[in-house]
Amino acid sequence: MRDQKISEDLLSWYDRHARVLPWRIGPKERAAGVRPDPYMIWLSEIMLQQTTVVVVRDYFRVFTTRWPNVSALAKAEDSDVMAEWAGLGYYARARNLLKCARVIDQDFAGQFPSDFETLLSLPGIGPYTAAAISSIAFNLPEPAMDGNIERVISRLFAIKTPLPKSKPELFQHVTRLTPQDRPGDFAQAMMDLGATICKPRAPSCDICPLRSGCVGFAASLQNTLPEKLPKKAKPTRFGNTFVARRRFDGAWLLERRPPKGLLGNMLCWPSSTWAELNPEVEPPFAAHWQRYGNQVKHTFTHFHLKLDVHYAWTPDIPLAPNQFWMPSNELRPSDLPSLMRKVFKVISSDDLWN
Repeated sequence: MRDQKISEDLLSWYDRHARVLPWRIGPKERAAGVRPDPYMIWLSEIMLQQTTVVVVRDYFRVFTTRWPNVSALAKAEDSDVMAEWAGLGYYARARNLLKCARVIDQDFAGQFPSDFETLLSLPGIGPYTAAAISSIAFNLPEPAMDGNIERVISRLFAIKTPLPKSKPELFQHVTRLTPQDRPGDFAQAMMDLGATICKPRAPSCDICPLRSGCVGFAASLQNTLPEKLPKKAKPTRFGNTFVARRRFDGAWLLERRPPKGLLGNMLCWPSSTWAELNPEVEPPFAAHWQRYGNQVKHTFTHFHLKLDVHYAWTPDIPLAPNQFWMPSNELRPSDLPSLMRKVFKVISSDDLWN
């Protein structure tokens, strides 16, 4: 009975306080029996991995305007998708997004499968995303558990085992709580509760619809749960990047990274290898290179990076197969990944090129 009351109280709260998000259907549509579009759910969930709703909203609108369904996305040029993804980070997501869209278009006639196991077999779709699509888009009772839901469940049942060791126990609770009716709404309600009330710091317990049944709140543990195992310190790597412009027209030298690996298939400035020891400066060609005074710093998932930036004017030199000249008036910094945008920001001053 307690599990049923938790689910009922949460859904009742969700009906009044659900966030308005561009990939969700509204309450009137929901009441009329309209189901969410699985393409929209899938795209939003992939974008939201390691990224906030505030950042994702605009990217989502651009993507769905340019590619309104999975078949349109499947036919997109890789470079166009990578350019629109630039700035979202974790670029393997974009490569898998295209792979998945093409599999669905070719093998499933452009229709998303509904069952968890088939979804899980698709490129870039893990257990949480498969469960989210299955429950939200197809109303199947698949328990979905993201970071927000882990936090809510840890506090609700006062689970003191630190993450990630507690995941199996947390998942058992989510499985029990997920109702046969409205499982997708329940998953979204859990996400909303974690994002707006049961926040990582200073949770708003005074307005929480589950406060009366929250074991963590009763034990004054809401500010300390969930416990987490200490993270390993990230190493720092160093590298050099080289920004060149062509003398006679001011065009910028860019290259497209290999499809696999970090920043795969993205537009970048030519760079050296990145190593934990200060690497030797290895320019891509001979020129009068000058070093910019400050390093550009960036953090990836597994390491910090410090880049020395070098810049030079150059004649029209032979280029490597993956390099090309970008006319100055056509360069869009938004097409570059975040790291390369930082480089452009410090190197684009006219004073440096006079």
